[in-house]
Amino acid sequence: MEVERVQALAIGGLNELPVKFVRPAHEQPQNSKALEGVTVPVISLAQPHDVVVKEVAAAATEWGFFLITDHGIPSPLIQQLQKVGHEFFLLPQEEKEAYANDPANGRFDGYGTKMTKNHDEKVEWIDYFFHLTAPPSKVNYEIWPKNPPSYREVNDQYNKEMLRVTDKLLDVLSEGLGLEAKVLKSHVGNEEVELEMKINMYPPCPQPQLALGVEPHTDMSALTLLVSNDVPGLQLWKDDNWVAVNYLPNAVFVHIGDQMEVLSNGKYKSVLHRSLVNKERMRMSWAVFVAPPHEAVIGPLPELLDEKNPAKYSTKTYAEYRHRKFNKLPQ
Repeated sequence: MEVERVQALAIGGLNELPVKFVRPAHEQPQNSKALEGVTVPVISLAQPHDVVVKEVAAAATEWGFFLITDHGIPSPLIQQLQKVGHEFFLLPQEEKEAYANDPANGRFDGYGTKMTKNHDEKVEWIDYFFHLTAPPSKVNYEIWPKNPPSYREVNDQYNKEMLRVTDKLLDVLSEGLGLEAKVLKSHVGNEEVELEMKINMYPPCPQPQLALGVEPHTDMSALTLLVSNDVPGLQLWKDDNWVAVNYLPNAVFVHIGDQMEVLSNGKYKSVLHRSLVNKERMRMSWAVFVAPPHEAVIGPLPELLDEKNPAKYSTKTYAEYRHRKFNKLPQ
């Protein structure tokens, strides 16, 4: 089945947005503007350990989101990651199509366009590339781009950094719950934890005030670690308002995902967020989803439960959670 790519549409030179991309009035950015002057938490990992624990736990509780700096990922590596991802999307269309995925038949890895129609029959202004980078047993290099030639080497190197930063964050988040450092990691699969790279590409959009790059959602992962190019667009829902996240060079955006909210029995919040698009410029982001293996059983951590604090969430496999989320069934 031929899929219409948003990038191809944009290159074709549109003056007006096709109706399938026009959001319902209440969702349109022009009618749901973000608050001005609100800044999201920025946390330096170079601070004393107990300060990092306190700040991360507070941000995860109040926002479900924070930016980290001084994380030790070399800035040239972040630049290379962005360069090779950008170069893939500049390839001829037929070359990109060789990597096309097929979500309807359960093949998520590869080049895609989110054409799954939601209830309002609207679609998002985005193309993407998705593949696993960890654990090694789940990585399928066959689907990774062969061009540019350095794509694999750069992404393998970035994956090592992501695993290191993930370990640090899971330790800190565990301690923020009053638990031993390794508790959360053990519940999301230890060395079998899955890292999934999703490159999001939002082409210039003729009427950005009517469209969304990604509609409001929470991530089903435990954590999402994201870097973006310098075109802003990410917005978070906090205290009944959208809040815009400004670009901060070399910072990593950290989203608390659904599995972390469940494990923490609601102390940490999975952040509702959306992505806006730009009239003149392509926005790109590189999201790494940190997720348990499908067979992992996820529920509120027993250590956090007692008579005064009963479980607020049901316990189920991550596979079952995914199935329910994809199909918009209650959890």
